[in-house]
Amino acid sequence: MQAEKCHNTGMTFAGRFLDALAGCVLFCEGSHSSPGTRRIVMTGGQRLKRVTLYDVALRSGVSYQTVSRVINDHPNVSKVTRQRVLKAIKELDYRPNRAAQSLVTRRSFVLEVVTFGSEFYGPSRMMVCLERSAKALGYSLTFTNLTNASLEDFREALDSITDRLIDGIVIIAPTDQTAPEAVLDLCRGIPTVLVDNELGSTTPSVVIDQRYGGQLVAQHLLRLGHQRICEISGPLNWHGAKARHEGVSETLREAGLETIATREGDWSPACGYRLTRQLLADGAQFTALIAGNDNMALGAMRALRESGLRIPEDVSVVGFDNLPDSPYFEPPLTTVHQDFDALGRQSIDFLAALIQNPELPVHQRVLYPHFVERLSTRPCR
Repeated sequence: MQAEKCHNTGMTFAGRFLDALAGCVLFCEGSHSSPGTRRIVMTGGQRLKRVTLYDVALRSGVSYQTVSRVINDHPNVSKVTRQRVLKAIKELDYRPNRAAQSLVTRRSFVLEVVTFGSEFYGPSRMMVCLERSAKALGYSLTFTNLTNASLEDFREALDSITDRLIDGIVIIAPTDQTAPEAVLDLCRGIPTVLVDNELGSTTPSVVIDQRYGGQLVAQHLLRLGHQRICEISGPLNWHGAKARHEGVSETLREAGLETIATREGDWSPACGYRLTRQLLADGAQFTALIAGNDNMALGAMRALRESGLRIPEDVSVVGFDNLPDSPYFEPPLTTVHQDFDALGRQSIDFLAALIQNPELPVHQRVLYPHFVERLSTRPCR
């Protein structure tokens, strides 16, 4: 038998039926007579009907105000009633309307993360850890990535962000291009925490003490007897790179030494390779090389090997960050571990505390890195 055609569209009868079914309300309920079955209540229309507060109230036999109190965890609801409402919520697969809740509570449970440098390992890893920590506390995150960290770029981004209903802002601010106080002023009173800004800042912030990491590296090489040391730092307009460099320099000065030569890099393996070749071409005679991060150390190690130098027999190499790949470098890389998971937890915990208590005293939370010794360093011969 030929399928019936719809005169105005040419759609088959089966097609019209499926289209109608898609436009019906699929309101699934557990049958009172048979709890193990489910029935479908269909009503005409072009949109799926969303289960509402009133549906939950009807199912549980209470007022919609009581359902609202249960959803918002209000204490003035009896245990029996609360359990009945929660059971109805589960049976109906009810999802509270966040937009409607926000209008009442002025809370969105959304946090904004503004970052610069997300193409690099540190900021990108921070974003992952921030999101994980936010979800654990019931928050969603939205992200804004800046291509430049100027005050004007922050102003443009934050003007848009602060027009929306968000509960708080995390700003990953790794460079010195903009004063943190000026950035905070742009947040219009929304609770804000800065991450990876300068150690000692008087703004609400969470940092890793990179200067201490630089000290750990220099102390390790000094214990191994190295005196002729070169350094390839990260870009010195980054707070972390500058602090690592200062930690290395101060520790060497305290021992009556200084680096044979220092070059400023850009965090990339290619830069580590190029600057190491440059050091060797300039005739630098060194027994240890400090790289500002593990990626630059990777490039440096290749340049050393191409020049016939063995690691660590001829040159010891140290990095920073403890990348997931660092144990698999050849040889496995001695480095400094940064706990980005802890950084994410502390940042979100701090921000959540500020949201709950805007009068919380302003302070900076400081985390400390730890040294990871592997096979790329050895005592100086």
